[in-house]
Amino acid sequence: MTTLDVGIARLRSAAIRVSDGWGRFNVSFKRIMPKGLYARALLIIIAPMVILQSVVAFVFMERHWNLVTQNLSAAVVQDIAALVELTKSFPLDTEHAEVRRIAQQRLGLVVDFLPTSDMPPPGPKPFFSLLDQALSLELRKQIGRPFWIDTVGRSNLVEIRIALDNTVMRVFARRSAAYASNSEIFLLWMVGTSLVLLAVAIAFLRNQIRPILRLADAAESFGKGRDAPNFRPRGAREVRRAAQAFLEMKARIERAMEQRTAMLAGVSHDLRTVLTRFKLELALLGGGPEVGAMKKDVDEMGRMLEAYLAFARGDTGEQSAPTDMADFLDELKTDAERNGHKASVTFHGYPIVTVKPAAFKRCLGNLVSNAARHAPSIAITGHRDHRWLTVTVDDDGPGIPAAMREEVFKPFLRLDDARNQDEGGTGLGLAIARDIARSHGGDILLGDSPLGGLRATVRVPV
Repeated sequence: MTTLDVGIARLRSAAIRVSDGWGRFNVSFKRIMPKGLYARALLIIIAPMVILQSVVAFVFMERHWNLVTQNLSAAVVQDIAALVELTKSFPLDTEHAEVRRIAQQRLGLVVDFLPTSDMPPPGPKPFFSLLDQALSLELRKQIGRPFWIDTVGRSNLVEIRIALDNTVMRVFARRSAAYASNSEIFLLWMVGTSLVLLAVAIAFLRNQIRPILRLADAAESFGKGRDAPNFRPRGAREVRRAAQAFLEMKARIERAMEQRTAMLAGVSHDLRTVLTRFKLELALLGGGPEVGAMKKDVDEMGRMLEAYLAFARGDTGEQSAPTDMADFLDELKTDAERNGHKASVTFHGYPIVTVKPAAFKRCLGNLVSNAARHAPSIAITGHRDHRWLTVTVDDDGPGIPAAMREEVFKPFLRLDDARNQDEGGTGLGLAIARDIARSHGGDILLGDSPLGGLRATVRVPV
């Protein structure tokens, strides 16, 4: 391997590490980001606001306050420099009484004089003290003598010591005379305006998000087979356009369902008329084994016709209504026991659920009938929480192989050996049951039962 190949391999390895690191960062960033549109929109508004306020505060404090503090510090140091010159003008005044009087009465400074031994060594400077930096700069520039300052020892005073020829001048100045100390007013103003802007943003966004939530609720209700009578387009132009498109789609679907229902009603009437004529003709033929077989075939054709129409019609036209699921399941148990099967029912949770009663009873009835056709014992269990209604139908029959559990939901499909051929049936029972469950926004799944047979699980949102 040449040196060029080694370099290329290293570059590829580094690129892979960078890509993996970026991928992990991207996944972590997406995990901590809010998922809702309301929270994301607030973040879009708040983040620029905070950045803008921070930049304004930094520029204001660094530029404006820095300049003001420098000017105030320069003025204080000028007064101190004037006092230093006065001490030279009164060499015979050993007590420096005249200098102290002028400092206090004219300049607002408190001055006294200490022995040269009272000059402390220079200490560490505060890292963020703008006043300390400005005073130190001006003292070096205007006086040019050894000095010592304390800007943090006392809350409202600044202490300055300057080494003279045979004494140490100690000066106490008000902090406000050398430093612009109105930071709390600026911070209060900044926080107050931010809160006002945030309140306006929250109120505005809530009004913009509410029509989207109403549209989502209406679409969810329509998907569950329920009506949303008070829904109408509101909000921004784009939201109104989406809501109007939803209403038009809903109208087209309902119109297609109505047309299908009318067509099925006509087909049903025509076919029933033909079957009725067959029955009359057979009744006129009298008895006989051939006539009995033909009557049986005509009756079978009638049952198949009803099953086909029920599958094609689904739950069209029925409105959702609050239904007591505990009583519902008890009726299914009674029907199964009336047909000579052993059945049990258990229900947990609040029993009132909004469904299409006749359609949902047909769904569960098909599952119970399917279990009763192939097993002597049936166990029906219902559970309702704050989101879902779950109903399981267990039996102790032969069951269905795992590979065939999705196939059995196809219309007109009948199993042969696994669950015994559905003699006299149409192969539509499970297909109708799943179609009804999905029209409620749920589904049906098949699995292994604790009883040893098949478990059918119906799960619909409440």
